[in-house]
Amino acid sequence: MINPDIGGTVPESASGAARTAVILLVEDSIADVRLMQEVLRETGLPHELLIAGDGEKALRAIRREGEYAGVRMPDIVLLDLNLPGMDGREVLRTIKGDPALRRTPVLVLSTSTAESDIAASYDAHANCYLSKPVDLGDFFRLAEALRDFWLRLVILPPKTDPIGGLS
Repeated sequence: MINPDIGGTVPESASGAARTAVILLVEDSIADVRLMQEVLRETGLPHELLIAGDGEKALRAIRREGEYAGVRMPDIVLLDLNLPGMDGREVLRTIKGDPALRRTPVLVLSTSTAESDIAASYDAHANCYLSKPVDLGDFFRLAEALRDFWLRLVILPPKTDPIGGLS
């Protein structure tokens, strides 16, 4: 089990798919991390889940620094807004303000439905804003939608590796 306060990777995949999606989950709730791990596994989507429990770890993960050195660049980021230390709003502004990172799709996943949080997220160039599900069925529907839209239908942008150009 991965502790999001420590961070790390959880390789999870189903056989038979052509490519493994790399998902960075930025979430400080251990229960929500475990739930997301389970529902992503159940979708059958081959994936590698990177977990960061706070904003500083999220930036190290996307930049592949420290404990995240050697991991692949994330295909997408699932970002909670309310994090200890550097919050998700600052993480979003930092990612979208960095030419080497700004192409990475950032999907805000928050319990907040405040119009100010939604507007601020889109103003900071979030790719979408999703309300964090409250029941298990909704979590499964969210994971299936993530799989079907963001990781199967959407043509993701080329990744710009902050270490050395396109990856």
